[in-house]
Amino acid sequence: MEDFYRELIIERYKSPHFRGELEPNDISFEDDNPACGDHIRIDVRLDENHVVTEAVFSGEGCAISLASADLLLESIIGKTIEELKETTKEDILDMLGIELGPVRLKCALLPLKVLKAGVYGVGETISSD
Repeated sequence: MEDFYRELIIERYKSPHFRGELEPNDISFEDDNPACGDHIRIDVRLDENHVVTEAVFSGEGCAISLASADLLLESIIGKTIEELKETTKEDILDMLGIELGPVRLKCALLPLKVLKAGVYGVGETISSD
């Protein structure tokens, strides 16, 4: 079974489904992992009910960080801001389906860190509408 997940990671790394940039966007945030040099930007569009209608990522990184970004963004389409805030480390690890050491764990979690920073940064703006 782990071979299946390894293949999924390589496939999403080589041919991501959610790579790009959105202009205009409702949420945009980027950050990096200084330990390895991975850099991820996530752009999200919301509808009038604050539900994700589009999400893409850009940046450079290892197979784990880019596959994690692609899988994460696929999972958030149709979710509300509140549901995004509930996304956890375990959700990411379940999507990847393989055991990760401490260094690779930081790579896998970078997209979640970027998404949450963007969501919490925008959350105050949305709630004050």
